[in-house]
Amino acid sequence: METQSLPSDFLPIIFQVIVALGFVVVTLIATHLLGPARKTKDKLSTFEAGIKVVGNARQPFSIKYFLVAILFVLFDVEVIFMYPWAVNFRELGWPGLIEMFVFMATLLLGFIYILKKKALDWN
Repeated sequence: METQSLPSDFLPIIFQVIVALGFVVVTLIATHLLGPARKTKDKLSTFEAGIKVVGNARQPFSIKYFLVAILFVLFDVEVIFMYPWAVNFRELGWPGLIEMFVFMATLLLGFIYILKKKALDWN
């Protein structure tokens, strides 16, 4: 039996979104109007981890930083694919176990390739 959704079924969700957005807008306006606005030289200066700013922020830096960040995201997303497998481990049986070993082997080959290319070396 197929159930059919009516537009009225979505009213609680729409109401919740409106309340959430209204809360955000009211809070931002209230803090802007009610909060102190003391602008000093120290408050308007750039602050980064307690270190005084030296030089220009537009200086080029090594692309290795981005490479490591992208590799981290790549392997992190691939680990996310292991959670559904772990939840359904018993239902998948031996074929599921073999498929996960193939997936892990592919990850390991990618990691070995990264190590061979010295993508994680900072020197």
